[in-house]
Amino acid sequence: MEQIISVFWIVLRPLARVYLRLARPLTMGVRGLVRDEEGRVLLVRHSYTPGWYLPGGGVERSETVLTSLKRELDEEVGVMVTTPPRFIALYANFREFKSDHVALFLVEHGTYDRVPRKSLEIAEAKFFALDALPDDTTRGTRARLREISEGLPAPDLW
Repeated sequence: MEQIISVFWIVLRPLARVYLRLARPLTMGVRGLVRDEEGRVLLVRHSYTPGWYLPGGGVERSETVLTSLKRELDEEVGVMVTTPPRFIALYANFREFKSDHVALFLVEHGTYDRVPRKSLEIAEAKFFALDALPDDTTRGTRARLREISEGLPAPDLW
């Protein structure tokens, strides 16, 4: 089943990108840096693209950024935010779209409940220590984790 889903996303993803460029020239996304009681971070590996990422996704029509974050965390990894998360920064990401923006939030242990769930979109979701990230953690994810852990200022670009 997972292979069928992967093929489905490989075929449809380029078509979806073309559609989104035309239908939504300005895109907005959210990512959540979710920490557990040991300070580890929750990363996801999608079924349709390689690498480990912070969980999140696109903001839908008539949806606030915070509502989107809560929905994406619940759908992808079963994280139900119970206390407003801390806004970290707003980044531009021009690799995917000409005008894509990503809001990053910090979700600390004690501010959420978690009921792990299966998702067709998510192949794996795990907590990792910052010094033990998977080798294929994406460059952008590594940069955000480093900025937050070292107290560095957020750059404009993801």
